[in-house]
Amino acid sequence: MAKKRVFISFDYDHDETLKTFLIGQAKLPDSPFELADWSIKEHMTGNWKEKARARIRSVDVVIVLCGLNTNTAAGVSAELAIARDEAIPYFLLSGYKDRTNIKPTAALTTDKMYKWTWDNLKILIDGGR
Repeated sequence: MAKKRVFISFDYDHDETLKTFLIGQAKLPDSPFELADWSIKEHMTGNWKEKARARIRSVDVVIVLCGLNTNTAAGVSAELAIARDEAIPYFLLSGYKDRTNIKPTAALTTDKMYKWTWDNLKILIDGGR
């Protein structure tokens, strides 16, 4: 079975550590996914949204890492909206175990935030949501 290609959307200012943890899980031998690590590290000017759109179009699923300040991360909301516009499946992943993680402002009220465990992640990557 081919690994699914994943785009990670995260709050670059606050949650880069979460992304690092997810990268580590992608390297595990039984990982069902590989990362398309195209995080946009530039200020949100010019055509960054079109660059994000091109990157998101080329993946199988978008993981939105939700942290304590995700609602203030305009880029995360924009990437989530792009995923929805492009009909790319996505899911929200709770970044911190014992804290109140916040959805991005572009999240739908019906978007569930899933607990981040290895078993859950494999199920979610495979479409179980």
